[in-house]
Amino acid sequence: MQITPQEVAETLAMVAQQRLDIRTITLGLSIRDCAHEDIEVCAARIYERLTQAAEALVPVADQLAREYGIPIANKRISVTPVAEVCAAVTSPDLTLVAQALDRAADAVGVDFVGGFSALVHKGISEKDRRLIESIPQALATTNRVCSSVNVASTRAGINMDAVLVMAKTILATAHATADRDAIGCAKLVVFANAVEDNPFMAGAFHGSGEADAVINVGVSGPGVVRAVLAELDDTADITQVAEAIKATTFKITRAGELIAREASRRLGVQMGILDLSLAPTPAQGDSVAGILEAMGVGVCGGPGTTAALALLNDAVKKGGVMASSSVGGLSGAFIPVSEDAGMIAAAEAGALSIEKLEAMTSVCSVGLDMIAVPGDVDVETIFGVIADEMAIGVINNKTTAVRLIPAIGKVAGERLEYGGLLGSAPVMPVNRHAGTVFAHRGGRFPAPLNSLRN
Repeated sequence: MQITPQEVAETLAMVAQQRLDIRTITLGLSIRDCAHEDIEVCAARIYERLTQAAEALVPVADQLAREYGIPIANKRISVTPVAEVCAAVTSPDLTLVAQALDRAADAVGVDFVGGFSALVHKGISEKDRRLIESIPQALATTNRVCSSVNVASTRAGINMDAVLVMAKTILATAHATADRDAIGCAKLVVFANAVEDNPFMAGAFHGSGEADAVINVGVSGPGVVRAVLAELDDTADITQVAEAIKATTFKITRAGELIAREASRRLGVQMGILDLSLAPTPAQGDSVAGILEAMGVGVCGGPGTTAALALLNDAVKKGGVMASSSVGGLSGAFIPVSEDAGMIAAAEAGALSIEKLEAMTSVCSVGLDMIAVPGDVDVETIFGVIADEMAIGVINNKTTAVRLIPAIGKVAGERLEYGGLLGSAPVMPVNRHAGTVFAHRGGRFPAPLNSLRN
């Protein structure tokens, strides 16, 4: 792939004026060979593996940012799901492993490490249960560790027992980190159809089908797309809007492809995927909600929002696959409330509700993301929100996720303040009519008919 001088000039303009960045360079690492029945030995091996393998990650990323003039916002590591690595560990509590991951992340200077994870979409084994029970304490005693649990897939259906367990775990994590605005829940995500090569947190882990080490890059440029749409006349038809988005994401992806190839070469690590996801930040002008409003929706959350988001997501994917043969991960549009200034404003204005966000997740890349709810929310309500979102993913054969934050001690209308990329989360009202029976039935939601593909 040749990069022309004109493309370089366009990219520099995107960086200087429209907040284009490489959102993350994520080093995926297999830690399977770190397994040991003694948790202290296992933790020590994991620390050694990460500090050796990722020693050059941050220096190389910083060097690339200086050379090419494209900011690289985050450097991250993802590892093999810890539940699998710790299958032989005799200790009932895996917090020590999370703390080793945290120390390693600090030592090499990365922002986050993902993979304190379990895959339980068809059943919860003892190793999985130990990891899930460790999540509240693990996230309360670490700063950079992220956790994810996959509870559903199109091929297996929904593990309803796991959904209830995760609803309880989210509440326990909120209480364990209540003194820090329930920050633990901002690092915990529940998935349907989780992918093995996702470079974005909190859901990144290094899948079993991956090489020992890979470089996955996530590119983001909602400000660039919004600026292009702002230049379109109001008389432009919807096909012209889609073409403008597609052409712009093509250019963004080319910039990411260049960084991904160079990072892979300099680190001597196989290039994995390029994830083109329009991930917003709290900064003005860097908003997915702003894109939808530039398309002509009055306020994000109003009528037409879901259709506009569907168009955006499809055009982003089409632009990405034209530009690179390595597009993967999630690739599309994210709608995290706390991380998007436009979403925050829409939620506070009453235009955007959790129910509308749920509808939007049927056509975007992930799901209900970074949503704060009142701290007195009950387990059955959290269960219902997760189950609804998992059903959207399973029936539509797509990745969906839930990252809910029970705001302990707060009510609707108040805010959680995190700063940085996590932004601030307005506490949104939640439907309280979940009932007390559905969440406790248990069992497995059968796989849908469209799972029978062979």
